[in-house]
Amino acid sequence: MKPVAPCFEAQDLPSGLAFRTAQSESRMGAYSLLARRYAERGYLCQELSTHSEGSVTICSAFLGQATVATIAVRFDGAQGLAADALFPEELAALRASGLSLCEFGRLALDHDVSDNKSLLARLFHLAFLHAHRLAGCELLVIEVNPRHVPFYKRMLGFEQRSEVQLNPRVQAPAVLMVLNLVHGRERIANWGGRAAELGAASRTLFPYFYGPDEEAALLLKLRN
Repeated sequence: MKPVAPCFEAQDLPSGLAFRTAQSESRMGAYSLLARRYAERGYLCQELSTHSEGSVTICSAFLGQATVATIAVRFDGAQGLAADALFPEELAALRASGLSLCEFGRLALDHDVSDNKSLLARLFHLAFLHAHRLAGCELLVIEVNPRHVPFYKRMLGFEQRSEVQLNPRVQAPAVLMVLNLVHGRERIANWGGRAAELGAASRTLFPYFYGPDEEAALLLKLRN
């Protein structure tokens, strides 16, 4: 699957944030934020650089010149995914289903940002647009610390697909989780942009995603 990764910037006027992808400064800021957050959690900081990776699209959020959130979208191909190192049998079974895979990783948010829920939702939405709406990927995989499994199940609908393994890249436990992006697309269409109406009562993150009109505008800008 060849990724579609145009240079892109969008302003989120209510929050004052700017979202960017596929720019050199985005990658430098992403690396710095990721290394800092990993160090704060006591994770081993190695193989975090995002340079010279043609199969990876970096989505980042900026407040002024500061990178306040980042996520990497990796597309499946000859080199596979990062999760293949830890979960080769599980990913082989997923590929055998015939669905095209992609991977989200290297997620980091600045803990000083006040509205992390909205920021996380919009960052995931931008990554989703690259992975599913542009590149046509159907199944998303992620590696997460076991203590975060309930959050990803409840807030985004992920399913756990492995037992706990030690991830040597960060020297921390990890499990494999998956999300069918076609189902995710349906949830975004039904819930996106309804945070003011449903956010407080909802047990998912989807009301904080962009609404249909905002998503259409972002897709048009990405495709142009």
